[in-house]
Amino acid sequence: MPTAIKVENLSKAYQLGQIGTGTIGRDLERWYANIRGKEDPFLKIGETNNQNTKSESNIVWSLKDINFEIEQGDAVGIIGRNGAGKSTLLKILSRVTAPTTGKISGRGRIASLLEVGTGFHPELSGRENIFLNGAILGMRKKEIQRKLEEIVNFAGIERYLDTPVKRYSSGMYVRLAFAVAAHLESEILIVDEVLAVGDAEFQKKCLGKMSDVSKGEGRTVLFVSHNMDAILKLCGTGILLHNGIICGKGNIVNVCDQYMTQGVAGFITHKVTKYVLSGELHVNYFSVNRNIYSQFEDIEFELELESSSKNQFDCIAIIIYNEQESRVSVLDLRTNQLLEESKISQKISINGICNSIGLLPGFYKMGLALGSEICTGDYLNIIGFEVKKNSKSNTSFIEFPKNVIGNLAIDFSFKTDYA
Repeated sequence: MPTAIKVENLSKAYQLGQIGTGTIGRDLERWYANIRGKEDPFLKIGETNNQNTKSESNIVWSLKDINFEIEQGDAVGIIGRNGAGKSTLLKILSRVTAPTTGKISGRGRIASLLEVGTGFHPELSGRENIFLNGAILGMRKKEIQRKLEEIVNFAGIERYLDTPVKRYSSGMYVRLAFAVAAHLESEILIVDEVLAVGDAEFQKKCLGKMSDVSKGEGRTVLFVSHNMDAILKLCGTGILLHNGIICGKGNIVNVCDQYMTQGVAGFITHKVTKYVLSGELHVNYFSVNRNIYSQFEDIEFELELESSSKNQFDCIAIIIYNEQESRVSVLDLRTNQLLEESKISQKISINGICNSIGLLPGFYKMGLALGSEICTGDYLNIIGFEVKKNSKSNTSFIEFPKNVIGNLAIDFSFKTDYA
């Protein structure tokens, strides 16, 4: 396959702090404060691309020595923590900003959706912005007219097509912007995590369209998202950024595993005490008996809730989440006795066992779902544990890619007849 994008030794540096205030008067005010040993009266931004550490330098390398190639027709997921350099990379690829060093070469027109309202003029109507975006991509009016009905139907905003987009909600902006970017005839589609603004139905629709664009039409897709399920469904390859450098690339399953292991492994704690849920309700302790289990092992857990008044619970449940923070299972802890005791007691203690739990290898987190007169809501990621492979089952589990399986392994047996 021909190369769609080639990036060589790409770096982007930013000057931190205030270079100038914009007026001579304010610059003099800053200078006068400085010679008196006072704090700068104007706001400064952070000093380093690593948000957890300080730096003496006033230069930050948002990207540093980035190298990769993307073949035509690839769907590539770009992942990493906030501040890793993902959006900066997409802006450089979209020619929104220029690199400090390095070069980019490629072939084809680029349609990008980097933030809500990208490329739209607020005073123009939705219809006029469709034609404007098409003209920017180098399309003729007849080509855009041929796509117009398809764009409008996909966006689902026909009623507001001739209304200035400044009156659109953020969700309507994204609907129309994505429809334009995906349907106009560009060879490369770049989408930042702006799709999170849309509703669940539209997000699903967008993922399906991006899959069609990549697999059906042979166009290249670059997709940034923190939703690992979406990344795994859409993309075949991935790039992992950390503090402006590439620390992983290749098969998307391996890249996602590397990302989630970095994030989750540092979090894992199998026990908490004195955990505050609200001003009136605390977790005295919440734990599982170990932080590493094998498949089909029993998991013992303890939970004690204490409140400043009688709890009056109508819901108590433990929720198990996978690495992508999707719910795997719910342990409903309600019993008639517990609910009755919660009306007269300020403290509830629960000891239990998850019997032969068949989670696939990986990291998991536990949270609480609570409903009471004083505290209601889901409280995620309170404790966690790791599940490792085990041969306890007679069944031999084959390693499947994580993008085609779920989270539970069921211990079973069967017979096979061969002709």
